[in-house]
Formats: sequence, structure tokens, C-alpha cells
Amino acid sequence: MPTLLGIPLDVNSSYLRGAAGAPAKIREALRCDASNKWTELGVDLGAADAFADAGDLGLKDLRENVAENFAEIERAVSELLGKGERPVLLGGDHSVTYPILKAFARRYAELTIVHFDAHPDLYDEFEGSRMSHACPFARIMEEQLAKRLVQVGIRTIVGHQREQAARFGVEVVEMRALPAYDRLEIHGPVYVSFDIDLLDPAFAPGVSHREPGGMTVREAIAHLHAIKGTVVGADIVEYNPVQDVSGMTATVAAKILKEILGKMIAT
Repeated sequence: MPTLLGIPLDVNSSYLRGAAGAPAKIREALRCDASNKWTELGVDLGAADAFADAGDLGLKDLRENVAENFAEIERAVSELLGKGERPVLLGGDHSVTYPILKAFARRYAELTIVHFDAHPDLYDEFEGSRMSHACPFARIMEEQLAKRLVQVGIRTIVGHQREQAARFGVEVVEMRALPAYDRLEIHGPVYVSFDIDLLDPAFAPGVSHREPGGMTVREAIAHLHAIKGTVVGADIVEYNPVQDVSGMTATVAAKILKEILGKMIAT
């Protein structure tokens, strides 16, 4: 069963903080009576046994506690996996994906990550930190926590990150090359990491790093639905309620969450 777990952590954000407030806002939007609980794939998330919710982790709001926080994230995700659950994590900044994948790697040796984002997050270090939200996929790939990393929607990539992508064999699909449905014909277990700033700011202004020229919500859902293989886990990260406009991004994040849950249940 898919199980939600909130990870209210944004201490590794490099520009604006606020993403720690996202889990509560996403849940609020998911429960909102403005929309029903059915997904586009025909799954009723309102059914009693559709998915579970394990609440939020209690994490410390200081950079000095990064190692401690990451250990707690890894422990909690490992516990859910040990129970046969399929964790869906609500961040938080994107740094949380690294400890999450440390837990997943122990259970899934042939894991493919499908990473939706405006940014590749492949810096070796950023502003003196190797645990920055700009670095998680460098850590993941250097520790071989996944067999394959496919990044979709990238539209701001510097020379260093291109070198990193080549070094690790990352399949980078830039925004200008979309659609990329053929790259999502994957066999085996799949982990989806969805950074809300994948979307154009016109649809999701509530992010810390607005990058014009992104996907529409419809394009993002179409790519999510196109994923083959078995989605065994996912995260939704980098929604910053402080930057939101009239709760629009919360509604969009909840819609993405619904379609990820529907995909996990339907396949």
C-alpha cells in the first residue's frame, strides 16, 4: 500500500527557506472538497484502504543536525519498506531524496530513478555543502544507489553539472527535447522524484527557484502516466508555501500527488 510520510526539512535550501511547511499544505489541498478523490487513471483515493498516512517526521531545524536528520529519514523509510509499504514522501527541500534513496537501495538493487526537475541537482558541492539541495543526485550516483537515473524537464544546467552527468551516466532530457515518453519505457522498480519547480511558474509559483519555460501540469501528468515498470516509491519536493499565490501551487502539488498515488495503485 502507498503510505505518505511528511519530511518537513528545508535546512539545506540554498536561497529561500519555507519548504518545510509543504507537507501540511499538500495534505490540506488533497483533502479539500473543491475536488473529488478520483484520479485520472480511475482510482478512488477516497476508499478506506487506498493509501495510508504515517504523519510527519520530527526533525531538527538546524544545519548542524543534517547527519542526525538524514539518519532519521533513512530509518523511517526503511521501516516503511520493511512493512511492505510503498513510501510517498512529502518534502521538504530536495536534499531529502538522498537519505530516502539510501533506504530504497538496500531493498531494490535494480532501481531506476525518474527525476522531474528544472535543475539536475548534480553539484559535487554547493556553497560549501555536499548535502545541499543542489547535490542529492551526485551523492546518490557516486554511492551507486540506483542502476539508472533519468532526468526530465531540465532547463538550467551549468558546465560542471554536464560533466557530472557524463561522469555518472545520467540520462538528461532537457526541456527543449520534450516530450520524452520513449525514455520512460522502463523495466523493473521505479522511484519518482518530483520537484515542483519542474512546472512553469505560471502553474506553480510557490517554489524558491522559479525557472520560466517549464512544463504545464498536463505535460507533467502525461509523463507520469507514461512511466512503465513498477513505481515502488516517490517524493514531491521543493514546494514553498511562503512563495505561493492563493494556494495555487498547493492545489497543483496535491494533483500531482493524486496521480502518483493512482499510478502506484493502478499498476
